[in-house]
Amino acid sequence: MPRSFSDSPPLFELTFRPDFSYEKKAMKRGLWPLAGLDEAGRGPLAGPVVAAAVILNPKKIPDGLDDSKRLTAERRDELFAEILKKASAVSVSSVSAGGIDRINILRASLEAMRRALCGLAIRPLHALIDGRDVPPGLTCGAEALVKGDQRSQSIAAASIVAKVMRDRMMHNCGRSHVHYGFESHMGYATQRHRSAIDLHGAVPRIHRTSFSPFRIDGEVVVEETIELLVDA
Repeated sequence: MPRSFSDSPPLFELTFRPDFSYEKKAMKRGLWPLAGLDEAGRGPLAGPVVAAAVILNPKKIPDGLDDSKRLTAERRDELFAEILKKASAVSVSSVSAGGIDRINILRASLEAMRRALCGLAIRPLHALIDGRDVPPGLTCGAEALVKGDQRSQSIAAASIVAKVMRDRMMHNCGRSHVHYGFESHMGYATQRHRSAIDLHGAVPRIHRTSFSPFRIDGEVVVEETIELLVDA
């Protein structure tokens, strides 16, 4: 039975590890295959938001799956390789910095997850999604789980895949734009990154110009919006 999460503050900090209980519950309801969905890169000033969808093989679940933020980079890389080897299906998608500027980061994150699910080689009957929102236009039923990457192993696997893939993209950006140090901060607003922006300006198609510090008098530079695509 899935653990219940209370809104009351704990007397002391408790650390939970994701398990397979939500997946087993779905199996009993006939909702298998099931995909875990998560994204990486909502907060940075640069780079895409990347989402992953993972259908685990219940007989070959990698040991140590957890919220990607609680793992070292080395451990994430190890688990990434295991997930690709053992999972029944894995899909990755992204929305670029320009897309984020056009539709905003929340909608871009949901769209990236929708695309990732549509890209799976196996069609899932249900999806578990990290966060509070279910992406519109999914091809199956879905359930949003707050802190899902710390509760569901399928979501944890997706969080690892999304994080590793995005980090590798930012490493490549660092090779192409050596003044910004993308390979060290992954596009987040570190002092080094902000100093590089002040000195060299924004990189077209890499920096998110709707984010601070790319705003003038509090107004977003790019104001155009578009509707989320609903076709695969």
